[in-house]
Amino acid sequence: MSSEDIPVAVLPLSRRAAEDLDAADPLRPLRARFTLPEGVVYLDGNSLGALPVDTPARVAEMVTREWGQGLIRSWNDAGWYDLPRGLGDRLAPLVGAAAGQVVVCDSTSVNLFKVLTAALRLRPQRPVIVSELGSFPTDLYLTEGVGAYQRRLLGRDGDTLEQLIGADTAVVLLSHVDYRTGRLQDMAAVTELAHRHGALMVWDLCHSAGALPVRLDDCGVDFAVGCTYKYLNGGPGSPAFLYAAARHQQDARQPLTGWFGHAAPFAFEPDYRPAEGVGRFLTGTPPLLSFAGLEAALDVWDDVDLDALRAKSLSLSTLFLELTAPLGLEPVTPAAPEQRGSQVSLRHPQAYRVMRALIDRGVIGDYRAPDVLRFGFTPLYLSHAEVWQAAETLREVLDSGSWRDPRFAAPTGAVT
Repeated sequence: MSSEDIPVAVLPLSRRAAEDLDAADPLRPLRARFTLPEGVVYLDGNSLGALPVDTPARVAEMVTREWGQGLIRSWNDAGWYDLPRGLGDRLAPLVGAAAGQVVVCDSTSVNLFKVLTAALRLRPQRPVIVSELGSFPTDLYLTEGVGAYQRRLLGRDGDTLEQLIGADTAVVLLSHVDYRTGRLQDMAAVTELAHRHGALMVWDLCHSAGALPVRLDDCGVDFAVGCTYKYLNGGPGSPAFLYAAARHQQDARQPLTGWFGHAAPFAFEPDYRPAEGVGRFLTGTPPLLSFAGLEAALDVWDDVDLDALRAKSLSLSTLFLELTAPLGLEPVTPAAPEQRGSQVSLRHPQAYRVMRALIDRGVIGDYRAPDVLRFGFTPLYLSHAEVWQAAETLREVLDSGSWRDPRFAAPTGAVT
């Protein structure tokens, strides 16, 4: 059964009913595997995930034992050298990929530059990249940085992808979940549309990996990138990942031809030979201390049923939409469950000040200019009772007008 066929639970309008839903939650035991501060309702895991309980010990082990005692021997003895591919294979099931198609490395921006350039090189006679005006800025900036390609943007140059994709399109680059609105794209349908016109499909999974089931192989996706510090809980600045479908790996040529992507990195040859398989997308020495945090996080994901994750995510976000409906805020997140990721965005003309007031009361969400309150729902550690509390706190902030307090007016950089 598809996760989209799982019915959302009958949703409560009382705290007691929310607590009853939590008592029946199959993911409830996973909450104990995260460190969360007392008195905080955390609705910003779509920007930075919570700390897994085992992460400090794993990072300390790498520092004190593997680095401190093993020294350079740990590249072999502790398996450091194999981590980019090994963690990629562990992460692959979370994005619906078979082994050998995912590597963990670099940042999302660097990985996007690599796969976007590789995809364009596979369609050298086609001069057009299709993307979306509302994409996260990095995605837009990188479509400018990969070379002299014409760029067509959904929302600027046309209202539908059908209007923009044609025989001259080399690559379509889209976010699976919109970072502002939480709208979820139909991966299978959009990928099929791109392929119908001979274009390659690149997906940004930053707001879907770890939030819902992703099926890259089933949808025939060509390339994808994503981060690990949001729903995957790898820690601030944890390494990103990239996916390259096996059918493209032999011919793909990425532009950052560093020594870790060489076929024989320790042969120190003067000319570049790409490694076999997805390893050719590696570039330089990995940031191993960040890898340690991701290792600990993936230990948690080994025990997660992704369909149960999706069902709870929809239950949490539907509850929040229902509870906040009487408050007079405009939802910009789709009401239809199959069209949204794992966040809810609401409009208020003083969204920045409202969010600062919420954070002051222990409800941490975030703000996106000019007027969006953004709330992320992380099913591994968030409860229905906390969602009820967040909605109640939002009601109090709006009813009392506490957001008008002058201390919430001046930007401090704390809301990101």
